[in-house]
Amino acid sequence: MTIRPHRIGVLALDGVVGLDLGTPAQVFGAARTADRLPLYTVDTCTRGGRPVRSSAGFRVLPDHGLDLLAAVDTVVVPGLHAGPPMTDGTIDPAVTDALRDAHHRGARIMSICTGAFALAAAGLLDGHRATTHWAHADRFRRLYPQVDIDPDVLFIDSGRVLTSAGVAAGIDLCLHVVRGDHGSEVANRAARRCVVPPWRDGGQAQYIERPVPRTPASGTAATREWARQRLHEPVALRELAAHARMSVRTFTRHFRSETGLSPAQWLLQQRTDHARLLLETTDLAIDQVARRAGFGTTAALRQHLNTRIGVSPSAYRRTFRRTPAAGTSGAESGGLRLVAQHP
Repeated sequence: MTIRPHRIGVLALDGVVGLDLGTPAQVFGAARTADRLPLYTVDTCTRGGRPVRSSAGFRVLPDHGLDLLAAVDTVVVPGLHAGPPMTDGTIDPAVTDALRDAHHRGARIMSICTGAFALAAAGLLDGHRATTHWAHADRFRRLYPQVDIDPDVLFIDSGRVLTSAGVAAGIDLCLHVVRGDHGSEVANRAARRCVVPPWRDGGQAQYIERPVPRTPASGTAATREWARQRLHEPVALRELAAHARMSVRTFTRHFRSETGLSPAQWLLQQRTDHARLLLETTDLAIDQVARRAGFGTTAALRQHLNTRIGVSPSAYRRTFRRTPAAGTSGAESGGLRLVAQHP
């Protein structure tokens, strides 16, 4: 069966951040079938197809004007270094119309880093939870009080509108979209091709500047890897602390500082992700998946998977053990809307 690649349009505004501009083409371009067929096409546009300045000392000469946004399945707005959306909360009316029209006809809308300012200026984030680079969160709140800004997460998936935090978090969001569209196996292959982790723990909280530097010897990374190898076993907090050679209180404090999550939240996240991978890539019975992922019972797996992404284990397997239909939006692949409540 021939699959029509999902069309992505990247909207470059004046002052576009160079890394953010290249992220969609790099990540989505790396997402391919097992036969190496492309699953996405990525094109770039500007207002009138005119060149725009980047934040890195070069100009962007696009192949398309705003009419591209009327034909794509997903619109991505990279971060901005400056400009009206970041200074006075306004945006070019033609850009607003193009973004709103794309949203109204059902296209998925994404922003990377400060691209969220453009979406907010166009009114697409009103009344919604969103994120952007933590360093710009206060400015965002002042300009767009009607948006519930959360600077502590790497990205937020609200269904058809998705926002990500700064710089590398755009990679996290793009991989999340690939995972939602085509499953963990395809996303993991794309991550390997891009030489990036397929999933990062925690949120932006771990990267926010703090007045007191952390002690280099206090890392919990080795203990996290140790725990990942034992997801099928019950792992108590005191065992994690003992492995890290810390008291429970000290370990918990350092763990949260490094990952943005408590040890219990992190373990639950790891087990849920492992269960998803088993459901996608094996024929194990649901109760076996539950045991291997450390949930113990089918009921526990069903509860946590439903809380995390809103579907049952069997429904998740039905969706991701087959190839999504041609042209299907990943946000509603297989008739299911998958909502990431926390990355």
